[in-house]
Amino acid sequence: MDSAAATDDRVIFAVEDIGGIDSTTVELAPGVTVLAGRNATNRTSFLQAIVAAHGSDWTSVKGDADRGRVELELGGETYARTVSRTDDGIVGSGSGLLADPTLANLFAFLLEDNEARRAVVRGDDLRDVIMRPVDVATLRREIRDAEQRKEAIDDDLDRIESLKRELPELEGRRSELQTEIEDVRSDLRSVEERIDERDLDVDVTRQSRDELEATLDELQATRSERRRVREDVQSEQESIAALREERGRLAAERAGLTDAPEERLDDLESEIRRRRERKRELSQYTTRLQNVIGFNEELLAGEHTQITDAIERKPESVGDITDQLYQGSKTTCWTCGSQVKRERIESTLSSMREHRQETLADVDAIEDELDDLTDRRDDIEETLERRRELAATIDDVDEEIERRQSAVADLRERRDNLSSRISELEEEVAELRSDEFDEVLELHSEANELEFELDALESEYDDVNEEIEEMEAEIRRDDALLARREDIVEELIDLRTRIDTLEAEATEQFNERMADLLELLDYDNVERIWLERVDAPSGTVETVEADDVIEGSSFELHVVRSSEGGTVYEDTVAHLSESEREVTGLVFALAGYLVHDVHETVPFMLLDSLEAIDAERIASLVEYFAEYPTYLVVALLPEDAQALSEEYPRVTDI
Repeated sequence: MDSAAATDDRVIFAVEDIGGIDSTTVELAPGVTVLAGRNATNRTSFLQAIVAAHGSDWTSVKGDADRGRVELELGGETYARTVSRTDDGIVGSGSGLLADPTLANLFAFLLEDNEARRAVVRGDDLRDVIMRPVDVATLRREIRDAEQRKEAIDDDLDRIESLKRELPELEGRRSELQTEIEDVRSDLRSVEERIDERDLDVDVTRQSRDELEATLDELQATRSERRRVREDVQSEQESIAALREERGRLAAERAGLTDAPEERLDDLESEIRRRRERKRELSQYTTRLQNVIGFNEELLAGEHTQITDAIERKPESVGDITDQLYQGSKTTCWTCGSQVKRERIESTLSSMREHRQETLADVDAIEDELDDLTDRRDDIEETLERRRELAATIDDVDEEIERRQSAVADLRERRDNLSSRISELEEEVAELRSDEFDEVLELHSEANELEFELDALESEYDDVNEEIEEMEAEIRRDDALLARREDIVEELIDLRTRIDTLEAEATEQFNERMADLLELLDYDNVERIWLERVDAPSGTVETVEADDVIEGSSFELHVVRSSEGGTVYEDTVAHLSESEREVTGLVFALAGYLVHDVHETVPFMLLDSLEAIDAERIASLVEYFAEYPTYLVVALLPEDAQALSEEYPRVTDI
């Protein structure tokens, strides 16, 4: 429950069979409420009922009953709990204000047996009390998970660094192969030009010449076909390289996308629905409220006379003689028919207008929250959609690469078949040749050797180029991985220092509040009471693999006194007066209240068993504590309650 939402709400408690209470209904306003009365007047029992309404079982059932019940009306909601006496103690059921009352039990319900108060009096481990609400097991799991994610990224980065070192050597080999390929291609073009220039008109029989020329023509055509196939292989390889480049860019973009857990969408949608429903309820409420305000304003302005005339005609609305004498300065209340001063109605209308403005401010705040939640939801949806788009595009690119690789394999097989056919044709030409054809045949043989050399060089070039492209695709992930690693390192720093930060803030809050109250309460010869945080030997907070144990600092409470002669010396908590110890315990609980932001979820703070502190100091203490909770309920004896401001409402009959 958000206590801020109930800032101006009065609350109603209906209690049955709790403590010594038979049945009672108590209404409380925001601010300080004093439960004034002697012992055995159910003041503490009512505080127990408030505790039970929050979801805690720190209560008791009336002696002649098996179970007790408490209902709380707050902020338009009703919370009902039943507490039953069992062999295992008090067991509660129903819907309390809090899902987990741990924080409230420790730092808001400051009754006599409150653990934070008693820890100071008994000299218990103060750090353990402050750190108890921290979910250490979850914190340790989060640290381990972040460390594992960081280690995985570190492994990837190490592998990328290794690739960076290997890349220049491969790029050098690729350049060498490009040069060798160009040289072989140049030599091959020169040989092919010489073959094309040869005059085959030699003195042989027509049949032999025709057969030889046909074979040479086929050989030439086959060579041309093989050259075309080789060019097709090169074109496909270039397309594959471009596709791999595109895939690397898409993969790098996908790796750089922020984390967007899909399950978070359901939580955000639920939050959005709840806030929209709350906004709708408040908007309807403000509309109804404005209707009531407007009607009353019109009534005061003299409109709706038929209503006032009808009310005044009823005998029971005539009122007594005094009302009749003052009728000229009064007006008729349309709700009850009595004559009341216009000022009272106008005052009520003014309060209603203020309440409406505050409700409209709540609507504006909810709208801001809705905008923030909607933006976060949209960001996650956009990220998830982009991730799906990238995954689909990468799959398409992979399919296209696979298709083209298959085409390359077919072309290479075609090229090999053509090479085999060229060899067969060369053998046929060798059988048909004469001395006059030796030069031509030697040129064909030389061209064939150059073709084989070119094929081998191009195959090696393809392999090296593919390896380089894969390396470059991995290296392009470097920046995204570094950014993710930086985020995880920041997360680890936050997780590992969370305990340290809480400890430091707890000591700071205690020391500041204690200094304020010592000055305010003016205890004789107590110069200072302060909490020291003593670091572990390593100076850092360290998680250990024990059951929910975190080794860190320890807290030491110091007392500094001054003698009548003005000498300042250090004393112990055991030598403090009972009043001083009680105040110190309350301030320690307040430090925990502030460190854990208890006011954000718990609207109530309870104070009881303050008899050890004199009345004037109780008044100052209550005024100091009243700054923090929405509702501060204090149980006091009548003589102590007299010292408090008359502005604080009293509850004397429970």
